[in-house]
Order: sequence, then C-alpha cells, then structure tokens
Amino acid sequence: MKTRLFVLAGTAALGLSACNSSNQDTVNNAELNQPGTDLNALSTDAANDAANSDAASLGNQQAQLNDVNAAGEDNTTNPTDAQEQNVDAM
Repeated sequence: MKTRLFVLAGTAALGLSACNSSNQDTVNNAELNQPGTDLNALSTDAANDAANSDAASLGNQQAQLNDVNAAGEDNTTNPTDAQEQNVDAM
C-alpha cells in the first residue's frame, strides 16, 4: 500500500510539474500570434496592387489585339440581294 501511494504521489508530482506557468515558449508563441495593427491596410494594398497589375496586363493585351486587327485585311463579304432574300426561304 505504501508503494502504491509513493508511486501515485510521484506521478502526480511529475504531472503537475509539467503545468508550470512560466513556460517562455508559450509566452513567445502568444506574442507571435497577435496580428499587426496595420493588417487591414496591408491587405487592402495587396488587393489594389493585384487589381492594378491585372488591369495593366489586360490593357496591354487589348492594345496588342487592336494592332493585330488593324494590320489584318478585311476578308468579310457582304451578301448579295439574292442571298439576303433567300434567308426567308430557309
């Protein structure tokens, strides 16, 4: 009985010693997990930068497409009057 009591007391002492409140790692992790005060401003700036870069690349792409279209010849043909009248018969 004394042996069991001694083992139980030792186990309890070891278990409670692990619950020390001055664990510096826990304190440092809690400090690192705090968000910065300018988090909203940073996220807004990042979103604006992404939108501006997308707009610039789309503008460049539109200019390139306009250049290709201007350089190409117009190969469309207008239908004759007979062809226009034939549409009704389809």
